[in-house]
Amino acid sequence: MSHDTPATEASNPGLERAILIGVLLLFGALTAVAVVTDGLAGTIEAITHNWASLQIYVDLVLAVAVISVWMYRDGRANGRNPWPWIAAAFVVGMFSPLVYLLTRGR
Repeated sequence: MSHDTPATEASNPGLERAILIGVLLLFGALTAVAVVTDGLAGTIEAITHNWASLQIYVDLVLAVAVISVWMYRDGRANGRNPWPWIAAAFVVGMFSPLVYLLTRGR
């Protein structure tokens, strides 16, 4: 078995981009439904509804933090200012990392 081609070179950028766009659109639609149906107050109420809801929320915040560390390192390594993306991640959640990946340009 030959390992001459790194996994990053064997990837399909067109397919990766299509998947990212699909995820972004579906997640955007879900977010729009949640905001229209329950509003921001409903979102906050859902987070604090019980311990399980709070645990899921904290888990997601930690995931965004870990992804932000990756965005920081990737941005610095590729000459991009990572701070706007990181700040946006803590305001709009996963929308920021998804758009970061779409605009990464590799």
